[in-house]
Amino acid sequence: MPKKAAIYVRVSTAEQNTDMQLSDLQEYADRRGYTIFNVYEDIITGAAKKRPALDRLTDDAKKRRFDVVLVWKFDRFARSLKMLIDHLELFKDLGIDFISYKENIDTTTAMGKLVFSINAAYAEFERTIIKDRVQSGVNAKRAKMGRWGRHELDLPTQEKIKALRAAKVSIRAVARQLHISVNTVRKYQ
Repeated sequence: MPKKAAIYVRVSTAEQNTDMQLSDLQEYADRRGYTIFNVYEDIITGAAKKRPALDRLTDDAKKRRFDVVLVWKFDRFARSLKMLIDHLELFKDLGIDFISYKENIDTTTAMGKLVFSINAAYAEFERTIIKDRVQSGVNAKRAKMGRWGRHELDLPTQEKIKALRAAKVSIRAVARQLHISVNTVRKYQ
């Protein structure tokens, strides 16, 4: 029984078209003996967080309606390495293969699986580095400021806020004058 393929194509603007992507991917699917389950086409900038066709493809993947995802190039599919890795991990968990035509990445082959694993390891490393940097920043701020985060204001400052607000001083002006955040002023006004 031939594998069912989902083809995903994307262009950024309506002035562009997906004809070349679609032609290459359909020809590739024919050579591999895949049947086309569906073509998912987005005409939307790569930076967009919501892509209707990609969201439908992801939903259909979760329902295991196809066996392989074909894309023309990584940048047509994912807006970031993290997004790419997250989708590839989802597909792997679902037993769905992924092929990027231009980059010649094919998770149905040993080399494609190796490249995917290297990319996944790099993404995990990058997430760990970012987490460590954030924690270092929090630790440095705590060391500099003592207690950090949400805490109660002392009673005299709370009363100053109430008095200034009663005198019709703006929230922003109160915050500037007392060197506190606008949200803190709102909380105690």
